[in-house]
Amino acid sequence: MNHQTIGKYRWTICALLFFATTVNYLDRQVLSLLAPALSKEFGWSNSDYANITAVFQFGYAISMLFAGRFIDAIGTKRAFAIAVVVWSLGAMMHAFSVPIGAALVVLGVGLPVSVAGFMVSRAVLALGEAGNFPAAIKATAEYFPKKERSFATGIFNSGANVGAILAPLTVPWIAVTWGWQMAFIAIGAIGFLWVALWLTYYDAPSRQRRLGAAELAYIDSDREPAPADDGTRMPWFRLLAHRQTWAFAIGKFLTDGVWWFYLFWLPKYLTSQYGMTTTDLALPLTVLYSMTMVGSIGGGWFPTYFMQRGYKPYDGRMRAMLVIAFFPLVVLLAQPLGGISYWMPVLLIGIGASAHQAWSANLFTTVSDMFPKRAVGSVVGIGGMAGGLGGVAVSKLGGWIFDAYGARGQLSTGYMVMFSVCALAYLVAWAAMKALVPRHKEINEL
Repeated sequence: MNHQTIGKYRWTICALLFFATTVNYLDRQVLSLLAPALSKEFGWSNSDYANITAVFQFGYAISMLFAGRFIDAIGTKRAFAIAVVVWSLGAMMHAFSVPIGAALVVLGVGLPVSVAGFMVSRAVLALGEAGNFPAAIKATAEYFPKKERSFATGIFNSGANVGAILAPLTVPWIAVTWGWQMAFIAIGAIGFLWVALWLTYYDAPSRQRRLGAAELAYIDSDREPAPADDGTRMPWFRLLAHRQTWAFAIGKFLTDGVWWFYLFWLPKYLTSQYGMTTTDLALPLTVLYSMTMVGSIGGGWFPTYFMQRGYKPYDGRMRAMLVIAFFPLVVLLAQPLGGISYWMPVLLIGIGASAHQAWSANLFTTVSDMFPKRAVGSVVGIGGMAGGLGGVAVSKLGGWIFDAYGARGQLSTGYMVMFSVCALAYLVAWAAMKALVPRHKEINEL
């Protein structure tokens, strides 16, 4: 049966997931691109900025835990729409962070006005954005057979790269032309367009009128028998009893913070080390995040090389992830070679960031390899919480290291320390995951 006979509607759903992930990363990156200018305007230290970003990451971590439960409970269609509405409102709130902070200071919050206001806005943004990946992974499990899931995940996950590319091309220009407040409002409003498209074109496969019988049968063609979904919630303690849950959570904890670091700190790195202004950042960041597209899509395809040679999906993915884990080691050269040109760290970090996206596409898909569909959202939520906490740890560590080394005039050494952490994280994560789940074992008894 060829693809023309099967049908292609599942790729329309993949396109919607790609669009959502693009908007997700556009909204979260506005602050990092404006951070050098905002830090100067409001007098933020590196620790102040780290605290603002850590609020997002901590809120994201906790919200991810409940986002998976929320999606499993009310369904992908409604839950995803609600999540995007919340994060779009949170993104737009950043424009009003100063009056929000002033109100909090009046109430006795012992923080600078701007810091308090941005913290609240980041918290609301995190609450909504936490729904993106659990919902997208669940929609992928619903609409794609296992053999296509990592490729579909790689495609929609590349929306993170597109968002990261579009942000430096648009945000600085909007901020310079109409002010930094309008940058948050304009980018945040895009989410409402997505919601309209999602509510129009998405429904569960069994109720999707645009999905043909042949394509529905193809989607279910390699799904192993599992207990009927009776609508009951999956207790967390039952999921935490499985090593598979811990393998995914540890993989997220050890590596998600690397991506957060690249996303939130690279503009400040280029500004502090090379004196770049907000508009100067557009070209190097666009090149860097363009490189990550290769990792996201290529990494999603890579496990099929092993699957075609007889490996089960999880085992093929783990082989691919081991190869991928070696590529971030090039980031160790970013500072030593940085004196040649700022393009050296940009390109080397671009390789590391590209490897992260390849790793992430496969890491997400291990959940649907090992768990029944009704548990996917909850497991992704648990792992997302772990990843968010890893992000908090990296942000706080970065803020402390940069202020400490910067006070001694050794900021470059501080960046070398952080780049070393980022370079080694994936091999450590792979070893931990392999120790917990040495061979593929699907869970059907939940």
